[in-house]
Amino acid sequence: MESQQRPNLIYIFADQWRRQAVGYEEEDQVITPNIDAFAQEGTIFSHAVTCSPLCSPHRASLMTGRYPNSTGVYTNCKVGADVMLNPAETCISDVLSENGYQTAYIGKWHLDLPELNVTDQPESGASGWDAYTAPGPKRHGFHYWYSYGAWDEHLAPHYWQDSPEKIKVSQWSVEHETDQTLKYLQHRDKEQPFALFLSWNPPHSPFDQVPEKYRKLYDREQITLRENVNQSTFLVHTGEPVDGGIEELKDKQLNYFAAISGIDDQFGRILQFLKEENLEENTIVVLTSDHGEMMGSHGLMAKHVWYEESIGVPFCVRWPGVIPQTRTDLLLNTVDIMPTLLRLLDLEIPSSVEGADLSGYILNRQSGGPEEAYISAYPGRKEAIEAFREAGLDNREFGWRAIRTHEFTYVIHHGYAPGDELVRLLYDLKNDQYQLHPEHFEDPSGHPVAVELEGKLCRWLKDLNDPFYNKLRGVMK
Repeated sequence: MESQQRPNLIYIFADQWRRQAVGYEEEDQVITPNIDAFAQEGTIFSHAVTCSPLCSPHRASLMTGRYPNSTGVYTNCKVGADVMLNPAETCISDVLSENGYQTAYIGKWHLDLPELNVTDQPESGASGWDAYTAPGPKRHGFHYWYSYGAWDEHLAPHYWQDSPEKIKVSQWSVEHETDQTLKYLQHRDKEQPFALFLSWNPPHSPFDQVPEKYRKLYDREQITLRENVNQSTFLVHTGEPVDGGIEELKDKQLNYFAAISGIDDQFGRILQFLKEENLEENTIVVLTSDHGEMMGSHGLMAKHVWYEESIGVPFCVRWPGVIPQTRTDLLLNTVDIMPTLLRLLDLEIPSSVEGADLSGYILNRQSGGPEEAYISAYPGRKEAIEAFREAGLDNREFGWRAIRTHEFTYVIHHGYAPGDELVRLLYDLKNDQYQLHPEHFEDPSGHPVAVELEGKLCRWLKDLNDPFYNKLRGVMK
């Protein structure tokens, strides 16, 4: 008999999937029928953002409900950077495990220290930024493990379970991880509630590693680029400049869309399983992403910038009969996900959490909630870290910090290299959807919106003891 003690949880997040690239948003020309139907059965968040548009910082904040400055995971876990999720952190999975949930993690983890930072010859065979996370505290309460650290081979992925023996696969990673998810669900203990986290790497680059059947869904000549592609009004050393021109960009965008349609197809398999096994009614399902993808907008590829294509993520949650079928304007930040899910599951929120519980707003279909979301990005490339150290500077004092409301995004950018000048930018999201016409400020005091947002941003930085705040005060003097 299926346990009815608590609702189950399935949390699925893709990598580098922007909010605009899903059918129900009616922006990008992407085909996602299963996702669109699912979204209509639950609550759609039109203002979901990441607290840091980079893989590891987002993931650490998702798991802990804490900002990157607090977790210490301010850049990607990679070779040459001593960055990883602290085993002492209290994660959502720790709380779930302690409260009787069967917990499972499948797919990309990217929260462990790359093994090449420790040894030249890892027993696991891990290379690059990859890592085998052995059973123990670094798995943060996940009982079932089928995962890897960071490796971008979508058509030939690999995984580890409970030994350093690498499991090599010749199958599209999204399909393979969905197979493993369904196997896990079929063989779980039906007397206990389950919580499963599934992390798909696509549509992350390389974009051309996608099955041909999904590419065939699209006519390259019918796909249009966003209005802010090749309209760079303020190009700084963030993101990655577009390479190869418009024709190559169109190919990348087609492959990007194809991967998302593939995700839609595999997501449909999970939904069908829940329906056939009569698990729909007692299972909370979340579908989202860690951050977006610029795909040529403002002359940039990838992420790590403050534009909506980078910070905006799709976010839908379904719990039939409990969570309303609606679209909400609640401002949802990464740090809010853990506390919100725990309260939906009627579990206590750890005191370490820095995000907000939005469950009451969701269940009661209420507006309101947080008035702003805080976002941060730090210089994290190995070369940048070394350059700051050689100059006697702390790289964490630089980068950019932003505050995003329903109407505005306000950015203070202090550069990715020593000597970069501080820049302030204000974007009117209501009247400038594509963020082509920011206002620039040396001194925000003469602008009521800018001065209010800078005040809030500075208070947040001070409260978090962010090194950026002290550097900012020095510049302001």
